[in-house]
Amino acid sequence: MNPIESIAEVIRKYPDVVWLVDTVSSLGGVRIEVDKLGIDVCISSSQKALALPTGLSLASVSEKAEERFRSIGHRGYYLDFLTLCEFIEKKDHQYSCTPSLSHMFAMDFQLDRIMKEGIENRFIRHIEMAEYVINWASHFFKVFPMPGFESMTVTTIENTRNIKISDLNAELLKEHMVISNGYNELKNKTFRIGHMGDLTLDDVIEVTSAIERILKLN
Repeated sequence: MNPIESIAEVIRKYPDVVWLVDTVSSLGGVRIEVDKLGIDVCISSSQKALALPTGLSLASVSEKAEERFRSIGHRGYYLDFLTLCEFIEKKDHQYSCTPSLSHMFAMDFQLDRIMKEGIENRFIRHIEMAEYVINWASHFFKVFPMPGFESMTVTTIENTRNIKISDLNAELLKEHMVISNGYNELKNKTFRIGHMGDLTLDDVIEVTSAIERILKLN
């Protein structure tokens, strides 16, 4: 049982709880069965596993969550889910504020590409990339998450060799590649390699091979 299924099992014991899940880095690369899991609000974005530019937020909202919104007083306007739900239903999927039409057309195009690849094939490709990077990181460094909690779209790696991430990126940029540093207190203590969206296993191998060559890893 994966972590989200374990959480779903607990949530089912508390039917009054409205469950909100952040899938910004996973939707489109990992199987997330919203209805089966009982997720009430599933939020994501365009720039990660869906492989589009930044600028578009995505969300699914359950009837249970919609009813809960109705019981709340002042909810604001621009980011009010209830207002959005009512506009979508009554105005034939129009929005309460001006949407980013260019992103919506791009999303329509990208979803066609995803369906052409096959959603199962897409999930398998993400698993293959994740397993490769996790194994690579375990060999040369150390994977930061606990075993069983690794992401299938981005791997956080403990900087056990005390390398300077900015210097590594400067060299990678010469080859049109880049990786990410850690966040906040984990900056320089960890770094991240993304393996999501339209990337392939060959792309990931190219990045890790470049890191091995630059750092002279053995």
